[in-house]
Amino acid sequence: MSLSYTQLLETNNLIQQNTDETYWLCLTRTVQESKLFPVSPYMILSYFMAFYRYPALLRKIETHMRAEEIGDRVRGRGIKCQNPAMGWGLPNFYLLGREYLISLGLIRPQDAVEDIIYVLDFWKRFQLAWHRNDAHLTNREFGHRAQILPERRLQIFHADLYDCAEGDPLHSAAQAFMAATSQYGFLVSCESRIALTNQGPYKLDDERELIVRDFMDLAEGDYPWLDGVAAEMPYNNLTVPMAVKGCHFHIMDDWGSFESQPEFKSHHMVGVGLYTSDCLTDSYVPVGMGSREELTATFNDLTARAKEATAKLWKRIAGWTRDQMIDAGAITYFGICKDIAHVAGCYDPADWILVDERAERLRPLLNDEYSNMSLWEILGPLSHPGQRTHDYQLMQHSNLPANTYSLIPYSILDDGDYTRTCGEMHPGITYLEPKADRYRTTRGVLGIAAYNEAVKSFTPRLNQPRFRFRCESWLKYHYDSPLAHEMYRIEQEDSRLLRDRGAGLRRADIEKLRK
Repeated sequence: MSLSYTQLLETNNLIQQNTDETYWLCLTRTVQESKLFPVSPYMILSYFMAFYRYPALLRKIETHMRAEEIGDRVRGRGIKCQNPAMGWGLPNFYLLGREYLISLGLIRPQDAVEDIIYVLDFWKRFQLAWHRNDAHLTNREFGHRAQILPERRLQIFHADLYDCAEGDPLHSAAQAFMAATSQYGFLVSCESRIALTNQGPYKLDDERELIVRDFMDLAEGDYPWLDGVAAEMPYNNLTVPMAVKGCHFHIMDDWGSFESQPEFKSHHMVGVGLYTSDCLTDSYVPVGMGSREELTATFNDLTARAKEATAKLWKRIAGWTRDQMIDAGAITYFGICKDIAHVAGCYDPADWILVDERAERLRPLLNDEYSNMSLWEILGPLSHPGQRTHDYQLMQHSNLPANTYSLIPYSILDDGDYTRTCGEMHPGITYLEPKADRYRTTRGVLGIAAYNEAVKSFTPRLNQPRFRFRCESWLKYHYDSPLAHEMYRIEQEDSRLLRDRGAGLRRADIEKLRK
């Protein structure tokens, strides 16, 4: 690979975009703390793992499927890699690992330069394809909004919502489900927020907005600690579209967190639905949506299962050592982008649930005192020497003479003083129990070889060549064409109210059908 000035300019721009957003997110969102898990140590270990493994893993994935095609495929599914936090985590976990290694004196800003360029280029292509409908790279660029879904899917979520009000059986069941499953997901992801995300808002009318909440990694799947514990969870991913009245969501950030005016409370929810999806579904598949009573019963059943799995997981974690807790947390953070390998049909547990030996050598540093203080310094006051700039500079959001991440020096184009890469994949270790070969999918429980083979032989119908580039701009001018009607009817196959209606409906038409 020969380096060009244009490549370095574009890569440094992407680094700087992540610098600005990361500082804003870390200073305006809640602090990550736990009385159970050593969170700061596992976060830092995950950053080292990302630096050493992401380049090789992403290159491996692209031998099976390009980043932009993966972005297209995840747009209509509530799986891990359509989580806005994955869109932030993939580049930032890598860049944080790089920044830590610079601060430790183990690498320089110009080292592994081809890896840096490649990781950020992969991220850019994935993000632009995934965000195709709002045409932004990140939620930050959109004023902290996430409007990912196409009209045809939003129409179904809108049409098939069941109205509810605080105190009625459906409202109570939905709220209990979301509370129990959020608590379960929080524990599954080692008391982090990686198993839950939100997107939107989408406008339903002058008084109501739609937000879409995804719960992920609920069943036996990629995490060894869910083997047996989550055997009775029938879905790995669940999506809850919610109609909300009386508040406006003015922030939906790149961590999938939101803020609203006034603050969102349970009584604001006035409609709800439930769906599942994975790499083997054409789109979202309704769960318990045949009637209001069926949906209420489904929420109640899933709530009971989530509570039971939570109790089992507490018992398992209670027997863990500190190293096992660090491993589990590091795997969770590092694996935030693991589902891109599932989408490409090349997931290998050894790639994603082992601590790379190059990261493992740094584990002795990660006591709580060092980890807590160094993580604060690298994300808050930006006091590591490599992060400081000249005294005249004012950083966005902070006015500090600093950057979260070091830029690549352009001098390498003249003097050639750089290293290309951190190398290929190295062996890894884990203190956790081995992963059982059981993965919950919409086709049942599969071994990983069968799961990969099923994904490789499956192309969602709307991702097939004749449909893939029929975007919202094309549909605006061809909504009455046979091809447009076919696209909408494919999406509508499982819809209670819109089956076979095709294209051409407006939002007001959907509301009339509901009434």
